[in-house]
Amino acid sequence: MAGGWAMLPILICSAIALAIVLERCWTLRRRSVLPPGLGQEVREWARSDKLDAAHLEQLAAGSPLGELLASALAVRHRPREQIKERLEDTGRHVVHRMERYLNTLGTIALIGPLLGLFGTVIGLIRMFMEVMGGGMADPTRMAGGIGEALVCTATGLTVAIPAYVLHRYFRSRVAGYCVEMEKQAILLLDDLTPAAPAAAPRARRAPASPATA
Repeated sequence: MAGGWAMLPILICSAIALAIVLERCWTLRRRSVLPPGLGQEVREWARSDKLDAAHLEQLAAGSPLGELLASALAVRHRPREQIKERLEDTGRHVVHRMERYLNTLGTIALIGPLLGLFGTVIGLIRMFMEVMGGGMADPTRMAGGIGEALVCTATGLTVAIPAYVLHRYFRSRVAGYCVEMEKQAILLLDDLTPAAPAAAPRARRAPASPATA
């Protein structure tokens, strides 16, 4: 290996990053997170009030959006504040699962250049130690050794740059999904707990007539 033993952790990081990217691309597909028409369909189910435990369980297992809406339907007969709290609690768990492995991908993007730099420094130290021992007096061989040491840095950057870009991309995708799921949750919450009618305004009292002298 041209870059020395320090190339091994970089290659391991690249394999882990590739596995995470493939898994997140599959898991965070739009159709699997936000099935088209699911929000409207669930609101129609809520209006018909023909939901049972098996139906809610199937809805929750189908997608992250389904899990969020099912959590509200499970407590649909409770006050609005309690339904809202259930949505918030479930939403945190759903977002946590959608962000799974993204911290690891971000860590790889961070340590990739550091591992490459570490390998380069180790290679340069070894080369200069050989020079000091008189084993590499040829400038051509010295230039080749420097080139081999820099292979680690180049490889680390090659791993880190795509990992960083994809980490930001997946974060942005999850944030967009959260906004859309919040919209669907609010629509369902409004259907489950219609706003109370506003109280009729009180009649204004006529101003008292001034006393006559």
